[in-house]
Amino acid sequence: MPKGYWIGRVTVTDTEAYKRYVEANAEAFSAYGGRFLVRGGSFDVPEGTARERNVVIEFPSYQAALDCWHSPQYQHARSLRLDAGDTDLVVIEGYDGPQPGEA
Repeated sequence: MPKGYWIGRVTVTDTEAYKRYVEANAEAFSAYGGRFLVRGGSFDVPEGTARERNVVIEFPSYQAALDCWHSPQYQHARSLRLDAGDTDLVVIEGYDGPQPGEA
């Protein structure tokens, strides 16, 4: 079964409110097996547009990623984030098929 991922791009406009969101989201991510692969960090934008913060969270399955989003724990955390900035978020199923160069 392919893993699931959250891919987020964020522009923080209220640092204190965003900190409260980060504290609150840990409960949901832990409950659904979320694991940060990217959490801020340096980046380059060779094409297109960007926001100031990028996040990739891996979940054990696509369903776990969706369930986390819909959970009461995450919806509470999300309510703390709504006025803290602008966010683009995609919940996506991972790819488990052949890779370039594989037979």
